[in-house]
Amino acid sequence: MRAQRPGESALLLLDAVDVLVRAGISYAVIGAMAASVHGIVRASVDADAILALPTHELRHLERQFRQSGLHTELRYGDPDDPIAAVLALTDEHDNRVDFLVGLRGLDPAAFSRAFDVTFQGTKLRVIGLEDFIAMKLFAHGPQDLEDAKLALGGARESVDIELLRKVAARFGRETSDAFETLLRG
Repeated sequence: MRAQRPGESALLLLDAVDVLVRAGISYAVIGAMAASVHGIVRASVDADAILALPTHELRHLERQFRQSGLHTELRYGDPDDPIAAVLALTDEHDNRVDFLVGLRGLDPAAFSRAFDVTFQGTKLRVIGLEDFIAMKLFAHGPQDLEDAKLALGGARESVDIELLRKVAARFGRETSDAFETLLRG
């Protein structure tokens, strides 16, 4: 394990990604780590990624992580939850990685739009800018809306507005409206 002390969730993510790559599971880093790649630096104690994996395969993946020495917690959302399941990993130092599965409205092509970023000599797949902004608008918490605003403002010339409009619409009317408001703002 790469992490040697608390505060190294990003290193735990690298270990977890090794397992995902060996298993052939597509993923994209989201949350604060993706925010920093998209120009928004903020602190976070955990690392987050979204998986392209059916929920019925999560138990097998959970076993793989347990066999590698990690603590796991698998939670399934109820039918109204926008996230079908979360597989949380922790190590002996309480570093944490959350894997989200089945985010309602996520464009499946988001995984093909993710791009590689090298971190500590390992390639990580990071969610693309348009998908990042749409996900933040969908989450619609105060910090999420601020992240979306900063990401759009910092990269307005390089954002594919029509793609962003399309992926925001997949999350529903509220997300589409939030995007249009952000564009006008």
